[in-house]
Amino acid sequence: MAVCFPYYEIMTISDRFKSVSERVSEAAVAAGRNESEVRLIAVSKTHPPEIIREAIAAGALVFGENKVQEGLSKIEEIGRDGVEWHLIGHLQKNKVRKAVQSFDVIQTVDSLRLAKRLDRIAGEELAKPLRVLAQVDLASEQTKYGIGEDSLTELAEYLSGAANLEFRGLMTIPPYFEETEDVRPYFARLRRIRDHLSEAGLFSDLPGELSMGMSHDFAVAIEEGATMVRIGTAIFGERVRADL
Repeated sequence: MAVCFPYYEIMTISDRFKSVSERVSEAAVAAGRNESEVRLIAVSKTHPPEIIREAIAAGALVFGENKVQEGLSKIEEIGRDGVEWHLIGHLQKNKVRKAVQSFDVIQTVDSLRLAKRLDRIAGEELAKPLRVLAQVDLASEQTKYGIGEDSLTELAEYLSGAANLEFRGLMTIPPYFEETEDVRPYFARLRRIRDHLSEAGLFSDLPGELSMGMSHDFAVAIEEGATMVRIGTAIFGERVRADL
């Protein structure tokens, strides 16, 4: 079942963030895990800096942005002191340099070609390796990006050995289901893939991150091993800047 947030329409950003944080912690404990094992990424795409500042005041530490240019404008205005920025949207090759300069983590490495470009530019722009996740396509949906399982090993091996990248884990965006139990097989499958790569020693920080789960299905994702959950609507409400 989808997660329900009572009286959502009258809750402040602070109320919503705190409610979501509590539910994430409760889901971790219910799954027999330590709540510190799961990081909450506040998906701030399409929402303006003043709203993000409210979330920061409530305790948000990590933000996810879909588009490089939009994220860059917010990072420039808000800064990076005590705040971490993740790119969680598709990265176009002509935006790689700006992404490397701006984001702390890029979760959407979906091809060997992109990985090589990131490695080269990170070497030119950064004093330390850039943290990255590989985005895995588990459903072959035409509207979504990600590398297929059959090509993942080659990408993972490259990321593991890249001089200027830290291969931290895997990310996926599964199909949307009204019944959240229907998405469980996708989360479980990503965990099995992660475990296989971890056994091969390919991640820079074992056992490897699992970025999966959003507002309606994060509890199931946590049960299946998520270490990062990407939650936007439950914190910020509906998107307000669809033009970006």
